[in-house]
Amino acid sequence: MRKLLYILGLLMVFSCASAKAQNYKTHKVQAGETLEQIAKQYNVSKSSVLALNPDARKGLKVSSVLIIPKKGVVVKEPETKTKETKTLLGFKTHKVKRKETLYSLSKEYDVTQEDIKKHNPELYANNLRKGDRIKIPEYKIVKEVVETKSPLTTYTVQPKEGKWRIAYKYGITVQELEDLNPEMNDVLQPGDVVNVPNKEAETIKEVDEKYSYYTVLPKEGFYRIKLKTGLTQEDLEKLNPELEETGLKEGMVLKIPFKGSNSTIEGVVSSMTTNAGKVDLTKSNINPETKKIAIMLPFGLNKVNTDSIYDTKKQIETDRYLSVSLDFYTGVKVALDSLQELGVNLKVDVFDTQNRESEVASILRSNDFSETSAVIGPMMKDNFNTVASQLSNQKIPVVSPLTKTVNLGDNVFQSRPSEDMLEDAIINYFKKDSTAHVIIISDKKHKSISDKLKREFTRASILSSRTERKTGKDAYYVLDQDIINVLKPGKNVVFLETDNPGFVSNVSSLLNSKIVTGTNIILTTTKMDKAFEDEEVRNTHLSNLSFTYSDIKKSFNEDENNSFAKRYKSTYNELPNSYATRGFDITMDIVLRLVTSEDLYMSANQYPLTTYVENKFAYKKKLFGGYYNDAVYLVKYSDLKIVEVTE
Repeated sequence: MRKLLYILGLLMVFSCASAKAQNYKTHKVQAGETLEQIAKQYNVSKSSVLALNPDARKGLKVSSVLIIPKKGVVVKEPETKTKETKTLLGFKTHKVKRKETLYSLSKEYDVTQEDIKKHNPELYANNLRKGDRIKIPEYKIVKEVVETKSPLTTYTVQPKEGKWRIAYKYGITVQELEDLNPEMNDVLQPGDVVNVPNKEAETIKEVDEKYSYYTVLPKEGFYRIKLKTGLTQEDLEKLNPELEETGLKEGMVLKIPFKGSNSTIEGVVSSMTTNAGKVDLTKSNINPETKKIAIMLPFGLNKVNTDSIYDTKKQIETDRYLSVSLDFYTGVKVALDSLQELGVNLKVDVFDTQNRESEVASILRSNDFSETSAVIGPMMKDNFNTVASQLSNQKIPVVSPLTKTVNLGDNVFQSRPSEDMLEDAIINYFKKDSTAHVIIISDKKHKSISDKLKREFTRASILSSRTERKTGKDAYYVLDQDIINVLKPGKNVVFLETDNPGFVSNVSSLLNSKIVTGTNIILTTTKMDKAFEDEEVRNTHLSNLSFTYSDIKKSFNEDENNSFAKRYKSTYNELPNSYATRGFDITMDIVLRLVTSEDLYMSANQYPLTTYVENKFAYKKKLFGGYYNDAVYLVKYSDLKIVEVTE
């Protein structure tokens, strides 16, 4: 019922927030019309129409409505001038008559007064007199039209070349490049032609792949850049000599020393498994100024039939995007209430992306985000990347709430730790114990991770699932004797690599039966998935085996004194699920970082680690790119509960 009520509430919110599209027109497609005809009709480019109407790439539909942009900036044509070349052919003698002057003679012979004087030097000191004989030069005059140098020229985009590379080459900011090309696409394609400053060839810089490149953020000085890169002002000026003349400018692209991607992951294991540097932002000084955030979720309310409660409930049950969005948003609402009690002043805009690229484009086009301090969402990868790219010019942070992989642009905060981090965390944890015997059990599908584990644990025993005799297909089981052959007295760490519930049940049952005095068996995996949570797998077996894994969250227990869970239950009459909890945790973290620091970017340096109900956040900056969260939990089953590993 709570989700149904939220749908009705959200519909009211969105109906009030009608599109502010005064700067745009609409066009209803008629039969036989083409994009080229429509673009020509409104004196705009075809690419600008497609940018606002991505669905039109698949073809125009009769009676569909296109959004037409206002006419963009027009680059003036270069002016021309005439260049005159004179060649002296000889002289003509002229006898000066009464009342003749230098001026009258210059007009008569179509030469300048200075030309006459130059060849009759006495005239510099004396005036013309009647009867004087003077030389009149005769010239061959050639006139040619010369085009003055235009302030702009064109540049053809090369493969793998983005906006920042072109901006760096021509010594401008990305924003300046976009100002020169108002109809430029967000992502440049090889062969695209763009306007750039008309510079001499020797002044155009080349991108050196031996270096990395950093884009200067708003209000960023040398001190803040030093905190991020470790480079002093002197270091930066040596690499970028133009800094001595221009100083730092927002959007400027700087050359900095190259560092591999691995070097940006600092102390992975320690930050993942300890609470060193943890900060409780609820106890920090809160800035009373009102902050504005935006939340973008794929509710898809345009498809909801609110006239029928039955249909609405059914859609909530069957539409995963709608269900997850509503769960996440209920957590957001509880967070907003909690923040208000802490004295936080906040303005929140909620947008329904409908999980459609065209709707995302409409939201970005029709709303002013210049005062927005952060955007949470969208959830889906493509839509998120579109929003992050569009808002990168304004340096507005965009937070990815759930997606595993996104384009890590300069303004992106990836709140979900990567799969590689989860994998490395569990491997590094068990590598610390050199006394344990490692056993690697996998099915055929997961042989690659089995091979990786064997490289990490060179003394490990390998056990593969059995195959069917007739077909040779994976049978997803091992025998009791197989387990006996690989177990050793003392501590045994068993990596089980599979996504088959039956195989998990088979192995965990056999291992559970081998727990005897003198033999300690710990079950683990590099990738925790639904196979380990299947009803076919007994939790008692996992608990007996201290099943240990890495995760982006730690589940709270119902008997814990958890104020969020209590508040949520009192509001919605049920306990929050993981999506609701993540909505609460992310909103609390982002807003508290905004009101206790200069901005979200600075908070990443100021606050190494923050923890909430189920999630923790430790944002690290890629040398050239955005921010990723490397805070991973190690958890285990203990007494039929999931608890954090603390030792």
